[in-house]
Order: sequence, then structure tokens, then C-alpha cells
Amino acid sequence: LQVVRDQISHCTVKLRQTTGLMEYCLEVIKENDPSGFLQISDALIRRVHLTEDQWGKGTLTPRMTTDFDLNLDNAPLLQSIHQLDFVQMKVSSPVPAPPILQLEECCTHNNSATLSWKQPPLSTVQVEGYILELDDGNGGQFREVYVGKETMCTVDGLHFNSTYSARVKAFNKSGVSPYSKTLVLQTSEDTQSEEQTLPFPVPLERSQLRRMSPFSSTLNLQPSFSGRSYFELRSSAHQLSLHSSLQSLNSAGELSTSGVASLVFAWFSFDPSSAHADIIFSNDNLTVTCNSYDDRVVLGKTGFSKGLHYWELSIDRYDNHPDPAFGVARIDVLKDAMLGKDDKAWAMYVDNNRSWFMHNNSHTNRTEGGITKGATVGVLLDLTRRTLTFSINEDQQGPVAFENLEGLFFPAVSLNRNVQVRAGSG
Repeated sequence: LQVVRDQISHCTVKLRQTTGLMEYCLEVIKENDPSGFLQISDALIRRVHLTEDQWGKGTLTPRMTTDFDLNLDNAPLLQSIHQLDFVQMKVSSPVPAPPILQLEECCTHNNSATLSWKQPPLSTVQVEGYILELDDGNGGQFREVYVGKETMCTVDGLHFNSTYSARVKAFNKSGVSPYSKTLVLQTSEDTQSEEQTLPFPVPLERSQLRRMSPFSSTLNLQPSFSGRSYFELRSSAHQLSLHSSLQSLNSAGELSTSGVASLVFAWFSFDPSSAHADIIFSNDNLTVTCNSYDDRVVLGKTGFSKGLHYWELSIDRYDNHPDPAFGVARIDVLKDAMLGKDDKAWAMYVDNNRSWFMHNNSHTNRTEGGITKGATVGVLLDLTRRTLTFSINEDQQGPVAFENLEGLFFPAVSLNRNVQVRAGSG
């Protein structure tokens, strides 16, 4: 390495000298006085030829080869290995005690679950971290969803209308503690007994959870507040209007609402934490616009992974014929481009005359009919049939837009400063 460094230094000096000569030659060429040029040109030409002849002679030839003759003497190492003697060391400290789930701080909201835990009050054993496990919502195997030092974790993207079991354990250098008691959390429940007192739309405030007794090794939690973001409405005007919307989107008979006893509503607002910085929020994050002429993306707070979901977006302002886009996206979709430019979004973009479907920057199914101020865009995400369908003013826009959808999808919109969109019922 030292030889190579010396050669690099030598080549650097040589390059600096040659570069200086080239710059001097360029200045001489600019000489306006012919007699002055002739006085120095002959000597300068000889100097250039000399430098050219010497360039590369020994300078650029590597002084070291890539072949190294190395001899490894492993005798001392083998002797040390043969002299090793293993003894069993005593454990310096015991494993931690099982953590305690703090029921008053555990809750569900939409398809997210927040869990909180702590060490037993009298425990003095040092804890390095915790491992939180959830099952699959169908009584299947537990899987790790969090490993770290925090004592609270929110798990997003769960299935709606599902019951999840959760447990946590602690660990340190000595080992892993036993599991805590298993906690059962429900992302949906039947609130038929509370339907007559529910306001519409339902407020999103959270209240304390009440404990169900008697307790056993499995602790059941049920929310005691009426404003939960996922519930059933039966025999209501809102249910009937939504049924009409679903039927209008499926006039060909692909979706039948006959025999449906109830609908479950999943409320969401737009999410400032994941949106592009140019997005402007108002109306409790239900209305969005943008302060840029470029397209910017904003997502809903709630992701869907199964079931049938329909929501509407009202066009509150529409200036200069922009092309807003509506649809669904992954959480890591591009935020500084039109929705559908990458493979993380499935969208319909529309102007005042026509619309297109777009995914992975591929445009398909141009359809006549656009939007104006006051128009309503409907999005029907059917994760049972794995399809996505759009409507404008309750009339289906084009054919089924996308098929074979699978995974976790968030409501998504892209818009610029010429558009203002408001999330409606859904």
C-alpha cells in the first residue's frame, strides 16, 4: 500500500505539471503579437515534445504486481485451540418476569390495534427489550410484529371484523421471559343494541375500554363507546342510500345486495403524517387541496385488506381543467407524482371531458365523461372479488378498472392547487 501511495503521489505531481504546461500553451496561442509568438514558439514546441516523449515512461507502469506470496503459519493457532478448556459459567442474572398488559391503554381503532404493557411493579430484573406477537385473526399461529425497547405498539393493516390474540414477552442477556396473559382484541363488533343513539356521521373520539368479567387466562376487551369507527347500521336511510350506490355501480348484476341484513361502516379521514408536504388539510382532515401546481398524493388513514368497501369524494373546487386522480395505493406510494405513475397505486384520473385508468404509468380504458365542481367520485374496492370500480355521480365510469388486487390498500387521491376534494360517506 505504501508503494502504491508513493506512485499515486508521483503521478499526481506529473499530472499537475503537464496540466500547467497545457494551460501555458493555450495562453501562448492567444498571443496577438506575431513576433512575440515566434520568439517563444520554438522553445515551447521542444518542451511539449519532450514532455510527450517522457509521458508514460515508467510513470504509469504499476510498481507492484497483483500477485502476493503469502505464507500463513497456523501452528500457534492450532496449539491454542488444543489448549482450550471450557467451563460452565453461572448465570449472572435471572430472566425477566412476564410483562403485564395494561388493559386501560389497549384499544382498537378501525383496523389498527394499540397495545401497552409494563414490567411487574416489584420486578428488579433488567430488561433489554420486548417481543410482541399477534395471531392471524383466525386463531392461527402467533407471529412477531414488534421487537424493541418500547412498551407500547400500534399495529396497522389488520383485518376488519376480526378477533386477534396478542401476547408479549421480555428478554435480556440471560434469556426470554414467559409470555404475558393473552389479550383478545376485536376490530369489529355488533352494536345493534346501541344503534338508535348513534349520531351520523359517527364521531371518532375514543373512550376508555371496559373490562369484561369474569377474567381468565384470556382477557376480553370490548369498547364501551358508541363512536367506534366500525359498526353496523340496520334499517337506516344511510344503509339504503349506500345499497343504491352499490347497485348503480353493478348494474350488470356482478354484485347482488339481496339478502344483505346489514352494512358495516369503516370511517376514515386523510392522513397528514404520510402525505406530501404540499398537501393542505382542513375540515378535520376530511378536505384536502394543494399549494403546488404539480400533482401531490395524500392517503386515507385506514387501510383495507379484505371485505367490500365503498367511499365517495366530492369535488369542492375545480379550476383550469386539472387531472385529479382517485383510487387506492400502498403506504409507500410515490407522493410527488400523479397517482398511478408507479406500481404502488391503482387509480382513475379524470378531467372535465374524459377519464383513464392508470397503474404503473400504463393508461387504459379512455372513457367519455368528466367532472366539474360539485361532482362526486365513487370508489368501490371489492377485496372478495379482488376488483376496483369507479363511478362519477353514481354512474359507473368505464368497465371494472382493475382485477386480481391483493394486500393492504389505502384510499388515495392526487391533486394540485386547482382542485379541492372532500371525503364523503363510506
